[in-house]
Amino acid sequence: MIRDDILGSLPVRTALPALERALDRHGCAVLCAPPGTGKTTLVPLALAGLLDGGPVRRVIVAEPRRIAARAAARRMAWLLGERVGERVGFTVRGERVVGRATVVEVVTTGVLLQRLQRDQELAGVDVVILDECHERHLDADTVAAFLLDVRTALRPELRLIAASATTDAEGWARLLDDAPVVAAHGVYHPVETVWAPPTAPVRPPHGMRVDPALLTHVASVVRRALAEREGDVLCFLPGVGEIGRVAGQLGGLGAEVLQVHGRAPAAAQDAVLAGASEGRRVVLATAVAESSLTVPGVRVVVDAGLAREPRTDHARGLSALTTVRVSQAGARQRAGRAGREAPGTVYRCWSQAEDGRLTRFPSPEIKVADLAAFALQAACWGDPSAEGLALLDPPPPGALAAARSVLTATGAVGEDGRVTERGVRMARVGLHPRLARALLDGAPEVGARRAAEVVALLSEEPPRSYGDDLAAAWRTASRGGDAYAARWRQEVRRLTQAAGTAGTGSGRGGNGGGATDDSAAGLIAALAFPERVARARGAGAYLMASGTGGELSDGSALRDAPWLAVAVADRPAGSPSARVRLAAVVDEDTALAAAGRLRAAGEEVRWENGDVLARRVERLGAIGLSARALTSPAPALVRAALLEGLRSEGPELLRWTREARALRERLGFLHRELGGGWPDVSDEALVERADAWLEPELSRARRRADLARLDAGQALARLLPWSTGEAGRLDELAPERIEVPSGSRVRVEYGGPQPVLAVKLQELFGLRETPRVAGRAGVPVLVHLLSPAGRPAAVTADLASFWREGYRAVRAELRGRYPRHPWPEDPSTAVATRRVNSRR
Repeated sequence: MIRDDILGSLPVRTALPALERALDRHGCAVLCAPPGTGKTTLVPLALAGLLDGGPVRRVIVAEPRRIAARAAARRMAWLLGERVGERVGFTVRGERVVGRATVVEVVTTGVLLQRLQRDQELAGVDVVILDECHERHLDADTVAAFLLDVRTALRPELRLIAASATTDAEGWARLLDDAPVVAAHGVYHPVETVWAPPTAPVRPPHGMRVDPALLTHVASVVRRALAEREGDVLCFLPGVGEIGRVAGQLGGLGAEVLQVHGRAPAAAQDAVLAGASEGRRVVLATAVAESSLTVPGVRVVVDAGLAREPRTDHARGLSALTTVRVSQAGARQRAGRAGREAPGTVYRCWSQAEDGRLTRFPSPEIKVADLAAFALQAACWGDPSAEGLALLDPPPPGALAAARSVLTATGAVGEDGRVTERGVRMARVGLHPRLARALLDGAPEVGARRAAEVVALLSEEPPRSYGDDLAAAWRTASRGGDAYAARWRQEVRRLTQAAGTAGTGSGRGGNGGGATDDSAAGLIAALAFPERVARARGAGAYLMASGTGGELSDGSALRDAPWLAVAVADRPAGSPSARVRLAAVVDEDTALAAAGRLRAAGEEVRWENGDVLARRVERLGAIGLSARALTSPAPALVRAALLEGLRSEGPELLRWTREARALRERLGFLHRELGGGWPDVSDEALVERADAWLEPELSRARRRADLARLDAGQALARLLPWSTGEAGRLDELAPERIEVPSGSRVRVEYGGPQPVLAVKLQELFGLRETPRVAGRAGVPVLVHLLSPAGRPAAVTADLASFWREGYRAVRAELRGRYPRHPWPEDPSTAVATRRVNSRR
């Protein structure tokens, strides 16, 4: 029996006529409907013609998560008074519940993506609804692009709806060929906001780490909410680990504490959504509870304010989830859970001031995630560059290039970027291309079943309690009875079948030719992540082929392994090394076989430890395998190494005589004062222009000692502006010495901010104006007037002023100490001398 009373009360019903008109006229629409209005349950049933006896259409509803897909199907079936699998069914990875009469099928976006690759026309499907499109999952964006291609080229009658409670409606409308936006305003249950920030400062999230002080605060807010409000409490936390820690702090609560996350058993998830409980409940959930789910009885939401998003370090080949602040859209979605059935309250564990600084929407996965799977899907679709796909955000060029390099290395695409037959097989496995490669190439070596078992462990990282040894985790899952082991066995069955249908066979001897669990686990991990093959470098430290360092935990049983295949690692921000979370022992032969494309040999000539190091090296990526000295390295490589040495240690590697330093200082002075063609002779400039002034000596040099014999002054002369003729004015503009009235030629020092002429005072008698350099109206020298013993007596840049005002004091001080030297009353008219007075 159809539950008309409930269906008639859903607010989205009032928007159905406008939605139908939009689809009739445009074929596409954007549906914006608040949580609880029925957009996920009523709209598909209405469009399928199951409520009013109209023409029956086949409708596919795409959800971002398995838990949401199952829940939506069960809810719709219940509204029709049926069981799932009759007119409403669902398909998620590893589970399909549909029947011959099914017309509404709820699937995950990943399942729909696979279906489109097998049947681009989606034969028999009339309407596709992309639900919760605001979450911007990569699969959902890709599905939308493919569906728009299908509508344009194959099936213009296919109807497409992008639906969400909080989304960039204008952006989606533009993407869907300027589709109309249909809004369901409905009846809102008010949700009161209580700002509940921690009283003491907490550290911001860092990588996967969340400050334990924040989790303790969240637990206290849950207790407060239970005391202050009626109804069940739904608490949002970023991940499974945080759920476990908060659950551990809620002992003796007087309420049932339940956990909802993607790894929870389906039965446990269903029990939470069923809502059957005698007392009050506290549901600790990840973002899976944000969308498409109604948790019955919830009147209060406690929001920790954190979420998990993927991040990829393309340079190091490391992908991981990272903890970020929730977006404004996500926070609204979470708050809406409290008002689905009645007025409610949301306790936000941050301040109102912080709320205004949150980003509007979560980061689109296409901007931050590993794009290898996307690139393979695009190649299979026939658009390797993805330039023809209608996407809200284009893929970042660097990330897409890194993805293509992975696909080329695994044989999924050719050098031209087009998908190979092997790539099609990999795409149909329904795994990340790395894991698909490990399954297809590993099955003939270790057996299809064993390869599937290890790949299943890699496709969903096992709990941390399983440890960091992949082979040990494999054994634990094989005998385990926990929820993870149950999901793992289900995935193993799927992957074993996929390995067989992909033509891999069952392996030599049916069981991998006698390979041990440890060697099988190592081979599969190395095939999946060849860049992460790592060799020990002491004390639990490893160097991966990618060049990234890896560190094992202190208690790891893997610390003595000479080689590892690293399956899971993350690199904390600011850390030079990654933390190894899951790895398997491999031998050198396996490492070399799995990562063979990274193996290379060649001449390696570089500057190391203060000199040229020349050797022939064999490497596995960044890992050196062997090295022997080169007696006659290529001159071009030697020259590059010497330039590297100059860059790291500067021009001081050359021989700088006093004359050479003086020339450099003179040139530096003229460059500073006159510019033009006078060269910049700073360290940076000299290194950058080494070609212009160190040839041909540099090409003949072979080691540091050869550089040390190079006369820097002679080489530096090549930088003078010979072509303009200015070089001939060097001695005029920056004379090395200036002749003073006594007849002495005194050296000018150009090393400071102003040229300095240090000369005995008596030698300047009769010189009324300060000497100048850099041209007639140039720069006055700074005169250091010395005593007869050569000690500083005075400093002036205005000699005439000194004779008038400063000389008397200097004369009074010095003539008693140096009575044999002349001290005339008027030095400006006296005769300069280098000698003492004659004896009387």
